[in-house]
Order: sequence, then structure tokens, then C-alpha cells
Amino acid sequence: MTDLHLVHPAPAGSVGHHHATPPVVPAEGWPAAPADWILDEAGLDQARATPLPELVRRALADLDHAAAGAVILRGVPVGTLPPTPTSPTEPTTKDHASEFALMTVATALGEPVGYAPEHGGDLIQNIVPTRTASSRQVSTSSKVELMFHTEAAFHPHRPRFLLLLCLRGDESALTTLASSHELRRVLAPEVVEILRQPRFRTAVDESYLHGRTNELGAPMAVLTDERMIFDADLMVGVDPDADEALLALSDAVERCHTAVALRQGDLLVVDNHAAIHGRSPYQPRFDGTDRWLQRTFVVSDLAPSAGDRRGRVITTQFGREPDRLIG
Repeated sequence: MTDLHLVHPAPAGSVGHHHATPPVVPAEGWPAAPADWILDEAGLDQARATPLPELVRRALADLDHAAAGAVILRGVPVGTLPPTPTSPTEPTTKDHASEFALMTVATALGEPVGYAPEHGGDLIQNIVPTRTASSRQVSTSSKVELMFHTEAAFHPHRPRFLLLLCLRGDESALTTLASSHELRRVLAPEVVEILRQPRFRTAVDESYLHGRTNELGAPMAVLTDERMIFDADLMVGVDPDADEALLALSDAVERCHTAVALRQGDLLVVDNHAAIHGRSPYQPRFDGTDRWLQRTFVVSDLAPSAGDRRGRVITTQFGREPDRLIG
């Protein structure tokens, strides 16, 4: 096995995890949701035609070049909130202020989509802690660290952007981020060279399997000129040097990540090509006051997923049916 240096020495003056922090942009002058707005194609057209505040519009236009690969829009309207639901699919009595706000941003960036295995393909998903998933590597966990990952790293139609709007925050729940721009700078050249080769395979997130047997995907590169794909939990190398390069990358992520406690009205927009994300453990109370995010996925273009899509819901199936005993 090649002896790969993990990272270059830290630059003079660098301290801890204070790296590539997403800029915070005030969302003053946000357009109000129409009283009769609903989430359908006409509603998306309405959101697309709604002008965003100038500072927000410029921040989204500059996201391709953002050092952190992400931006926080602060002060986004969330409306009047009922208690936090006990599951992502539990009906709520909330108004549509947050949903309209999410769709005005999503349609400014591209095309909002859902994924059939994720909450039935809803375009907007409620992310809340649940008792049954508290220790799993899924978005509704709480007791465990949600490991760094590209959203849907295994998926041929993975989203280009991930939107997380905080309706109700928790100071102990830190959303973690690491920028591929910074990681490329600190990794040793020989590590970057290996990461640019198709020597890595990724298993499928358990939420996409629904009882089918997990399988590793085709070999891929972690880094290309345009993007980074990484999953600390599900990705493996196809040879010892590739595994060593993944360890080097994980070490760099630990050195270079930042963390933010999202608060009510914070909309975190992540460029899924340029940043990986995770979340710290936290302790929910299950009393109606727990952390509550709304999540939306955005692709740049609907055309590539046309054969695997029903409306705006991407239906790609993963894994294989379990072997059945005969006799």
C-alpha cells in the first residue's frame, strides 16, 4: 500500500474548525405567500414568477462560487406554527408561508423534485426527530452523529441543491458542513489524484431500499472538476490505496468542517456538488417543541431523470429482492 500523506500542514494562523463558513444573508423584504397558494404546478409557476429580495437573488446567483458551497438566508418567513409533528408524514395545521418561501428559492435555482422512497416523494418534507429512528443514519435520527455525506451520493439523479428551512431550532443540534473547495486545497496532491479516479463504490441509503438487499454501485470518482461525491458511512474504495485516500479525506473533513445551529427562519441552501453535510447528536423532548426543518431537493434539469420520474417524483429503484428459499 502506498504511504499517503493525509493533508498538507495547516496554514499559519488557522484555528480549529473555523473554515469556509456559509455567509449569512438577511432576507428582508421577503414576499408574502398568497392566501390561496397551494403546492401544485400552478403554485410553482406562481413561486417562480415572484421576485426575491435583491440580496437574496445575488447570493443565489453567486452560490456556484461560494467558498463554503452554501449560504444561509436569515429571516425567511415561516408563518404561524403548531406543535412539532411526531413524524414527517403527520398532518399539521400550519399555514403555507414556509412552503411558499421554499418554493420561491427552489424555482430560482432549478426544478424542485421529490424521491419516491423519501416521505413518499413529497416536494417539501418535514424533518423531525422520531423515536424509532433515533439511532439510525437517517434524517429523523437524533442520538447519533449524522455522518458527512453528499445528499443521495449513490443516486444517478442526485439533487444539485439541498434546501433546509428551520421552522423551530435546537441550539444543541449543529448542522455540519465541509467545502470541497477547501478540501481540495488541504489534501496532498497524491490523495487528490486517487480521489479523481473511478476507484470508489457507494452503497444505498437504507431509506431507499424498503426491504430489498443493499448493493454497492458502480465504481466512481470522488472528485471531478465539477463536483465532489462522498459518503462517510456508505462509500468504500475498490483497493487499499483507494481506502487510504478515503481515510485521508475523512481526516481533512474533520479538520476543515464548520457547524451552525440553525434558528427559526434560517434557510440553508447547500450546493450538493460543492459541500458535504451532516448533523451532531442532540436530545429531543418529544413534547411538541422539538427541532423542525423543512427540506426540498432541486435538480438543474428534469430531462435526465425523464425515464425514472413520475411528474416531479423520481422513482429509481435500488437493491435487489431478497433471495427466497425454495421447497
